[in-house]
Amino acid sequence: MFLKSPQKRVLQVRLQRAIILPFLMLCYIVMGQSFNGYYNSADGLQANALKLELHNIIKNHTEFSYTASGTDVWDILKETDKDPNNANNVILIYSGRSVNAAQEYNSANGWNREHVWAKSRGNFGTARGAGTDVHHLRPADIGVNSTRNNRSFDDCTACVTIVAQGVTIASKYDSSVFTFEPRDAVKGDVARMLFYMAVRYEGENGEPDLELTENIPVNTDKSPLHGKLSTLLAWHLADPVDDWERNRNTIIFNNYQHNRNPFIDFPEMVDYIWGTKTNNIWLQSSTLAVADNNHLFFTIYPNPTSYKIVIKTPTNASKHIGIYDVIGKQVYQKTTTDTQINIGNLKAGLYFVRVQQEGKTATQKLVVE
Repeated sequence: MFLKSPQKRVLQVRLQRAIILPFLMLCYIVMGQSFNGYYNSADGLQANALKLELHNIIKNHTEFSYTASGTDVWDILKETDKDPNNANNVILIYSGRSVNAAQEYNSANGWNREHVWAKSRGNFGTARGAGTDVHHLRPADIGVNSTRNNRSFDDCTACVTIVAQGVTIASKYDSSVFTFEPRDAVKGDVARMLFYMAVRYEGENGEPDLELTENIPVNTDKSPLHGKLSTLLAWHLADPVDDWERNRNTIIFNNYQHNRNPFIDFPEMVDYIWGTKTNNIWLQSSTLAVADNNHLFFTIYPNPTSYKIVIKTPTNASKHIGIYDVIGKQVYQKTTTDTQINIGNLKAGLYFVRVQQEGKTATQKLVVE
């Protein structure tokens, strides 16, 4: 049977989600942290009650100005999005480019601050609160930021490639529908930032009441709605939380806003609020977890890559490396003390790298171009 393109796409997405979910659960390992009781009041709740209590936990955060002589959003992003391989640079969300952090806008020759939840979707602008909440603010290419505009997020069908500083990037926009598709490496990041915003802002004290929708609003619509929910749920599964997001979440909590993104700490919460478990109660104790001393911290670079990666672990001991595709098939494995791995035979796409060393294990995403 031959399916028309939209039907085929829906079938492929459903099939992919059904196949990859068991494997991706391996990647949803939340380190065995208590967070000092931060989430205790959410235990035993479900659906809207869980959403409301998470709101109560993360609201009233410390707010900063968008631009100020003291600490402002520019300053915070230079720390949260710092290039781990070059402390003078920041990583731009939609292109993955590393650029000089000191070049704030710089007459349109530098970088700017992207509101992942478009600031016109709720018309909150750059005011303190939603407009300066760095849980959804990221450094971006100025031109790419302009192209994204206030488009909803969705997989494109009439895809148009985007060029940033003369280089074609992996993010795309749709020429027939007002949507934007970020590069694979940050699709889950985008989803979890929007999930956070929909919980953090519930219309209290003059704040917008932000909600996720299946609809694709037109560019002039300033309603506090952002799409597309089903796509964001799929991206959340396909691109699991990684150490970059965890580190960013911790910096924001410890050094600046003093609140957390729950969907980075406990990714499965998404399913309890918008997914298939809305009739189930959520318990921290039911989370797939491992003790802190069983979690391996490692870094991969360059990422994205096309021919090789370097894997840095805390020790030089032998490590087992497994690379899996999005349906959970192992496409590479090796036990070695080497740090440089040749992956030139892998096709372009999203993969998951699982490293085991001295009884510790961790998984991170890898994008092959």
